Amino acid sequence: MPKSRPLVAVESREAYAYPQHLREAIEDAPTSAGVYTFHGEAGDLPLYIGKSINIRARLLSHLRTEDEARMLRQTRRISYIRTAGEIGALLLEAQMIKLQQPLFNQKLRRNQQLCSLQWTEQGPQVVYARDVDFATAPDLFGLYASRHAALEALREIADQHRLCYGALGLEKLAPGKACFRAAIKQCAGVCRGDESQAAHTERLLAQLNALRVMCWPHTGCVGVVEQDAEFTQIHVVHHWCYLGSAPSLEAARQLSQQARHMSSGFDADGYKILCRPLMTQSLPIVPL
Repeated sequence: MPKSRPLVAVESREAYAYPQHLREAIEDAPTSAGVYTFHGEAGDLPLYIGKSINIRARLLSHLRTEDEARMLRQTRRISYIRTAGEIGALLLEAQMIKLQQPLFNQKLRRNQQLCSLQWTEQGPQVVYARDVDFATAPDLFGLYASRHAALEALREIADQHRLCYGALGLEKLAPGKACFRAAIKQCAGVCRGDESQAAHTERLLAQLNALRVMCWPHTGCVGVVEQDAEFTQIHVVHHWCYLGSAPSLEAARQLSQQARHMSSGFDADGYKILCRPLMTQSLPIVPL
């Protein structure tokens, strides 16, 4: 009598037998840049939103990823939106994930506790985006998901460059006492006079400058122009916040007027996507 096959093997094989209708949908997908959505059955809810410079190739890669079998079993259809390039795909993906909160997206969720390190007369202090406009505030360094993450980043800088926890406000020192790290040569000794406060500050700022958050470099809304062989998009941006894309300059100006009031606070994802293209002007930029 032949032995029965292990249940685990059967379940595994069924888990990776992807629905044929997904393959058919992928065959119709474009080979250009854009954003795609896997939709579930209940209310056509979004299960996962992704982006690629080649939508069809990226969708095919999902079918070859066994770890995504659970998501694919729940998928009933796939939709996509073309963009003129990678920047547009990145911006649209981030916007859609924040608005729709897909089940299987773990990153790019809206962070209500976004904070940074701001330089003050007392040294670096943790400030929050809810209290300070990160798009225009000077002397901000790094973007962090929490106060704890910001202080850990400052502590890591101190460890790597022998800076004093006490001078940075990371620990309290008894009056007239040096920190313990100075005794074991992990601090250069500003707390006991081995190093001047000015030298300590100069070394700290040299490291923080690599993390500097750039202020918005324009007086108002701008359009970032991106195009491929088939069409052009103008991405409307204000204070690092992506407001949408338009096919023409006139439509972009109209969008900037309609959507300007919708820009609510600093958007860390928009900043990370747009900072380099805008500061280096690697794409055409038009004032709106």
